[in-house]
Amino acid sequence: MSITESIAPALIATGLLCLVLPWANRESNWVRAAFIAVSLLMTWNYLVWRITQTLPQSVWSTDWFFGLGFLGTELMTGIGGSITWILLSKNSSRSTAVAANMPWLMRTRPLVDVLICTYNEDKAILERTIIGAMGMGYPNYRVWVLDDGRRHWLADLCDHKGCHYLTRPDNSHAKAGNINHAMKHLAKLEAPPDFIAVLDADFVPFSNFVSRALCLFEDPAIGIVQTPQHFFNPDPIQSSLAITEVFPDEQRFFFDIIMPAKDAWELAFCCGTSSIIRFSALREIGGFPTDSVTEDFLLTVRLRERGYKTIYLNEKLSVGLAPEGITEYATQRTRWCLGLVQICRGPSGPFRLGNGLPLAFRISLVETFLYWGGSFLFRMFCMLAPALYFLFDIRMVQANLSDAVAHFVPMVITQIAITTWLGGGRMLPIIADVYQMLIAPEIILVVVFALVQPRGHTFKVTPKGIHYGGLNVHWGLLGRFLVLASITILGLIKMFAFDSSDLIQDGGALNLFWAWYNLLVLTICCLVCIEQPRRRLDERFATSEPVLIKVAGQTLIYDVKDISASGMRLAGEISGPIGSSATVILEGTECPAVIARKGTNEFAVSLIGDKAREVMTRRVYSERYGKPIEKVDAARVLAGILHRLAR
Repeated sequence: MSITESIAPALIATGLLCLVLPWANRESNWVRAAFIAVSLLMTWNYLVWRITQTLPQSVWSTDWFFGLGFLGTELMTGIGGSITWILLSKNSSRSTAVAANMPWLMRTRPLVDVLICTYNEDKAILERTIIGAMGMGYPNYRVWVLDDGRRHWLADLCDHKGCHYLTRPDNSHAKAGNINHAMKHLAKLEAPPDFIAVLDADFVPFSNFVSRALCLFEDPAIGIVQTPQHFFNPDPIQSSLAITEVFPDEQRFFFDIIMPAKDAWELAFCCGTSSIIRFSALREIGGFPTDSVTEDFLLTVRLRERGYKTIYLNEKLSVGLAPEGITEYATQRTRWCLGLVQICRGPSGPFRLGNGLPLAFRISLVETFLYWGGSFLFRMFCMLAPALYFLFDIRMVQANLSDAVAHFVPMVITQIAITTWLGGGRMLPIIADVYQMLIAPEIILVVVFALVQPRGHTFKVTPKGIHYGGLNVHWGLLGRFLVLASITILGLIKMFAFDSSDLIQDGGALNLFWAWYNLLVLTICCLVCIEQPRRRLDERFATSEPVLIKVAGQTLIYDVKDISASGMRLAGEISGPIGSSATVILEGTECPAVIARKGTNEFAVSLIGDKAREVMTRRVYSERYGKPIEKVDAARVLAGILHRLAR
């Protein structure tokens, strides 16, 4: 088969997808299922070819061992991905049900206890969460701060803000133990709650969080309502690559696309923060389970064993802090991985008979395990395969260029096109590979250790509120990527200098393309290892809106350019020197302020006092700012990365 003939299926697939996808309705389950069937067909056409025709023939050779390992991880990823594709064939939205159930909620008004779980977060983080929680519009709720840090200043802050404070003598079972301790206290009250809402210390609820999510509990079989996690700060990849304004955070695809699909199959699960739980159901199972470090996911499993469902309301009802650095990102992801493996190895695992889990939920658990257990190992194989081929002639895949192109390229084009269509253009494959490479070795080790020894691992809290004034270079991680890049470059040098004709004829062209792609991924990974300064305590949001400023006896209208909980930057000139007093009028409320900075046709004011901060916190951490990125512009993402590279 010539290369022209082999590329024909890919060209046909590309043309058809370009013609049809822009006009297809991704809200239609039938349309989704049709395109996903095409993707599955392409995927398994490729995988069958890999299984039957590409494994090295010489059994027990180095090529055979590496090839078998590579094929095994690719099959794990392919099976898990196929399950994901099937789940994506359906979609759900529960906003209509919320509107229909609102009369029930206003009639019954069940009591909700809002639990803010904290361990070591600082005052600025906790204060805005408490302010948001105390300002909700639901008429029958209480706010409790569960302090596992036993801090006197936090008790005083709670007293000042008018919410309840609760602590315990130890930190056993981390967050799960903290909530279970609070449950025992709440159950003894004269008026125990009907529901509890769980918030992490850094998540600020909107005023309608409780009232919207609570509407879905009219059905007594609903045990948990989970809402999405949105973030008001960039994650470390967005920040380091200077793509915050043009590329969404990593979890957007999961919360906006994956979770609604799982919900359509009744497979949604609790993600901890920004969820509401039926108190009676929680007491029925003895509280939060403590045999996994992801107690939220396991809670869904244990409630499902008792017949209670977890459902998902895909509405932005809270905002929180994404991991602010690579270390924090790795800590969070490795904990998630560890917890999932612990669940799969425990009594509620997918292969444990008699635990009451439906078949579909068991399959969903397998899919999640294959993601953690297979895809990161597969990514490492992909990174090493070209270098090992050029340096040591280790041929993990026995295939010529024409066959590889004929089977691989149509699958990749179809997967990328349909995934992009399903996600509304909110993803780029190369950035997804960067996210995986940042933590791949750590995830692989966690999977191995957790499979061998699932118990005895400590709960690692994701640090929040990280600030540093200069560049923060992760030398160890940077060294890892430089070593991988050096190995790949040495392989390319060897191929071009000594072995070009032989290797190219034997399939080296595929590895050559592969190697250049890997170098691009590694270059981006190196950029991410050099984190930019994080100086601000309060996140700023770009805006354009009028505000009244009283200064020197005059009240003038100015245009706000950006805003935070502590102040704002405005266009125009203002009288008075830096440090002079002013008054900001927001929605009829007068907030004292001072002029903090003056520039050319712009100035900044800082607000003063608790009242002003509460007003600004409720305003800033609300649905009006930080709008999610609806579609990725690949050219602007590339421009941001190139700009970052040039600095």
